[in-house]
Amino acid sequence: MSTNRILIVDDEANIRRVLLANLKAAGYETVAASSGYEALQKISEEKFDLVLLDKNMLGMGGIETLKQIKAKDADIIVIIMTAYQSVESAIAAMKEGAYDYITKPFDMDALKNSVKNALERKQLVEENRALKAQLGQQTKTNLIAKSRAMLQILELIERVADSMSNVLIYGETGTGKEVIARAIHDKSIRRDRPFVKVNCATLPENLLESELFGHVKGAFTDAIKDRVGRLEIAEGGTLFFDEIGELSRATQVKLLRLAQERKYEQLGSSETKKADVRIISATNKDLQKAIADGEFREDLYYRLNVISIKVPPLRERKEEIPALTYHFLERHAETKEKSFAQISPEALQLLMDYSWPGNVRELENVIERAIAIGQGDALLPQHLPKELRQELPSEFPKVGATIKEMEKQLILRTLEQTSGNQTKAAQILGITRQTLINKLKEYQYIENGSL
Repeated sequence: MSTNRILIVDDEANIRRVLLANLKAAGYETVAASSGYEALQKISEEKFDLVLLDKNMLGMGGIETLKQIKAKDADIIVIIMTAYQSVESAIAAMKEGAYDYITKPFDMDALKNSVKNALERKQLVEENRALKAQLGQQTKTNLIAKSRAMLQILELIERVADSMSNVLIYGETGTGKEVIARAIHDKSIRRDRPFVKVNCATLPENLLESELFGHVKGAFTDAIKDRVGRLEIAEGGTLFFDEIGELSRATQVKLLRLAQERKYEQLGSSETKKADVRIISATNKDLQKAIADGEFREDLYYRLNVISIKVPPLRERKEEIPALTYHFLERHAETKEKSFAQISPEALQLLMDYSWPGNVRELENVIERAIAIGQGDALLPQHLPKELRQELPSEFPKVGATIKEMEKQLILRTLEQTSGNQTKAAQILGITRQTLINKLKEYQYIENGSL
């Protein structure tokens, strides 16, 4: 049931009484005012979504009241009611911001329908505004490129930005795939339209399709009203699918049609809609393996992978660490109102030596934490987490030790640094988790219960 609040403004008590009763029965919260002055007072004190306003009232007339309502709150929807039908009156009301214009005696069903349409339009505007603020407010590219690989990616972005071709971005978690997707959008002719993100990994399967395509009232049990999907909100802009490899096979079929024909239907509707969006996808999965395992459609893969961008992990482009560090110092200084003016050589060396299994995202978290806890003008080693400051143990094999002994000590020390987290240790060592497990079995650490 709707919780929208409606203010009814009419100098005839009988009209107010009838409208209050009918709209309350329809599920709206209703309040009445007998004059324009009373209406303005109520609007100053309370929040309303819609105003039903009589045009021909004694004292302050409807058009003057409409002007002052819009001056107080431009987002309030106003529907004008009048017993005198004329084109001139309708035009005057619309010019001052009225949503609709209905005549008395009015058909109650027609009035309810006008109210319903007006409130749905208001909801659409508000949802669009919120998603734009949340997902599309970045106005400049935050892509740091110093390494040869990242400079090549920048060149590719410049070449393909204005193309309609779909883009698939590969890379480990935290490498900056979304930053690259936004850079493509910001460089394109679609830059003034929304950039809308769909996280395929965090949205539950039963909500993903509704979030993407939208639904009509009655499409499922909780669908009490129509809802536009992110696809419609992204119209004219870019739709970014993060973690595309997590999509179910059923949703992949619908996305395939969208990628091929740029057409779709809302849940519960048979009406086919056209979509004007650029599709960019990102994944940290091996989609070729997912295809071989029957988890991902091959035809969808080729539709999405028209232009392929592979983002290298941070450990393979360490020359970017200084620039990224200063970038994050500047970014978080704005929110925390403090930062470091410089980085000590010792701290920078620790940042350069670390393997960054969490990539750029982990580096940003480390810098944000350092700003929060640190004091002084320089970023020092003591501001960094202990895993970055950890030195090799004194018992580390010296010259003369076998490679096998050194390997064992390195693996066990890495596990100690990661508190026994085998996945993280394997990432740091540059081996698979299964290889690490096999090594531990070889050292009899798993069998003996040492981990």
